[in-house]
Amino acid sequence: MQAFTHLNALVAPMDRANVDTDAIIPKQFLKSIKRTGYGPFLFDEWRYEDRGEPEMDCTHRPKRADFVLNQPRYQGAQILLARENFGCGSSREHAPWAILDYGFSCVIAPSFADIFYNNCFKNGILPIVLDDAIVDQLFKECAAVEGYRLDIGLQTQSVTTPSGHSFGFEIEAFRKHCLINGLDDIGLTLQEADSIKSYEANRQQSAPWLF
Repeated sequence: MQAFTHLNALVAPMDRANVDTDAIIPKQFLKSIKRTGYGPFLFDEWRYEDRGEPEMDCTHRPKRADFVLNQPRYQGAQILLARENFGCGSSREHAPWAILDYGFSCVIAPSFADIFYNNCFKNGILPIVLDDAIVDQLFKECAAVEGYRLDIGLQTQSVTTPSGHSFGFEIEAFRKHCLINGLDDIGLTLQEADSIKSYEANRQQSAPWLF
């Protein structure tokens, strides 16, 4: 997993509340268990005029011009600004996979669905919870200023606007440690590789019939 320490990036505003995981990545894409390849299908039903299918070439698909990710000013955005209860619905891990594969590494919202929130950390995405009033202010600034960027500091747990206003956010120490060091569940386990090998060797001696 790629480490997350600091990000200064363009913001894309998703001005909808209760965005569920089926909207983030529709159910037909759950046939695959790969972690990559979902970016072109992120928000598929809102982004395109036709229905997307796994492995489809999206290059020439008709796009909805009014959808935020199709607008030229938001191309290359790495921060997604959202409303309350983002990521609700089913617990599919494909949702953060699609968000990450598209290019977002941070999502800011007043609240998240619990399972989606946890899955973000497991996949290297930083979900930031800020007060409704602050999020509303960020939406207004983003709409008013083309090329609107935010500066995210994980070490300092801060979100800083172009005008210099800074907002703090909370994050559990363990999750912060994992993001900064690029550790997912597999990475955490591999930190104990020597102990695991030692246990397996001892176990093979004490219970050879198991091997």
